[in-house]
Amino acid sequence: MEVKKIPIIGSLFGTLDSEGIEYGALVMALGVVIFLIGFNFVGVSQSNVVSWLFYTAPLWLPYLTFKIFFAKWTQWVGMKFSAEGGREVLEIILPPEVLKTPEAMENFFTQVWPSGAADNLMQVYIDGKRPPILTYEIVSRGGDIHFYITAPTKIVQMVRDNLYAQYPGVDIQPTKVDYTAEVPNSLADWGFVSFHMNKKKDDHIPIKTYIDYGLDKTAKEEEKVDPMTPMLEALGSIKPGQQIWVQYILKTHRALSLKSGSLKKEVEWDVAAHKYIDEKMQRDPKTKKGGADLEGFSRITKGEQHEIERVERNIEKVAFDVSIRWCIMSAPGVPFNASDIGKMLRAFAQTEIKGVNGIGMKWRTDFNYHWFSDPFGKILPALKKTELAEYKKRVLYPKGGGMGTKVFSVEELATLFHLPGTVAMTPTLNRVTSARSEAPSNLPTGN
Repeated sequence: MEVKKIPIIGSLFGTLDSEGIEYGALVMALGVVIFLIGFNFVGVSQSNVVSWLFYTAPLWLPYLTFKIFFAKWTQWVGMKFSAEGGREVLEIILPPEVLKTPEAMENFFTQVWPSGAADNLMQVYIDGKRPPILTYEIVSRGGDIHFYITAPTKIVQMVRDNLYAQYPGVDIQPTKVDYTAEVPNSLADWGFVSFHMNKKKDDHIPIKTYIDYGLDKTAKEEEKVDPMTPMLEALGSIKPGQQIWVQYILKTHRALSLKSGSLKKEVEWDVAAHKYIDEKMQRDPKTKKGGADLEGFSRITKGEQHEIERVERNIEKVAFDVSIRWCIMSAPGVPFNASDIGKMLRAFAQTEIKGVNGIGMKWRTDFNYHWFSDPFGKILPALKKTELAEYKKRVLYPKGGGMGTKVFSVEELATLFHLPGTVAMTPTLNRVTSARSEAPSNLPTGN
């Protein structure tokens, strides 16, 4: 059972999460107190409790030790496997015009869906083989906007070929120096805040996508409403000395199991989606009868029917486990403009369908109550340095209850990250100065 679903306790922890209060130490302290009070209530002294814990250690200590070792070992071998494979940073220089719909980007994501599945447990736990991690990044340095992709070296050519196939006029250049190197690891005198965003509700409930915006149909540029435009405007409006980095971390979605490096077993997201549809339609999940359509009278509204159709369309497509991180920073001596934070949060809100799902803030490097969460002022600076280091390494190790991954279909991803057309009038958007004559002849066929 998830903690948030426990009566009273779940509500309390949810409130603490929403207020940005770190409660891990509090939970541990309360657990110890309740444990001791409980035994004292039944007449067992604290010395006897300690003795009991000591004598039963052969039962619980090996289990606890194994859990800790398993988590650390799988994390270490996975990092080792990733580091040995190398990583390249590619800059995408946009064509002068992008006439294709975001469906082209959806096709691209589908083509670069590498399973990376291990053949056996030896590869998982000794070699550390994991599905490759790709990141898609939109970066503004002083209002100058750039698009990047980072990928393991062995699949870089596949990424390049498929992007050329979908966008023949694009220019893809490997960077000699990673742009993140501009910001020192120590963050000395830099203003810095990191945010983590993700779906507000369950994975299988879709956000508002480019199809809902009508961008799946070819239209005149001036008639398009692109959900990426508010973000590009926010990125283009920052001043010299300020930077905003947006990072989407993608890993192929697979069911959790021992073969995927997890002690937990979890089914694919489509299972939960089908259960959700059955509940919405009030029908028996086995026979698919009754409930929503009884004696010819529909019990679901048009809105609910449309929602079910969107869920069904979503789960028909391949998906990734996605983490969304964005950082805002200012160089030494440059004022930190907090108003830019609101612009970015509203930009992500373009994907929200009220009462259904959307993208919201889940975690940030800040506390609402510093006196409680960071009384000595040591935790927050360490968190900021860790966030910067993980951004540069293109990894995520959850540090809070709201941080983690959610499942996004390629349709949802193409809504969040695609090559915008001239409807995005941001003057600092980096584009190719002249169109390419044609893509290389040996590339795979695109749609």
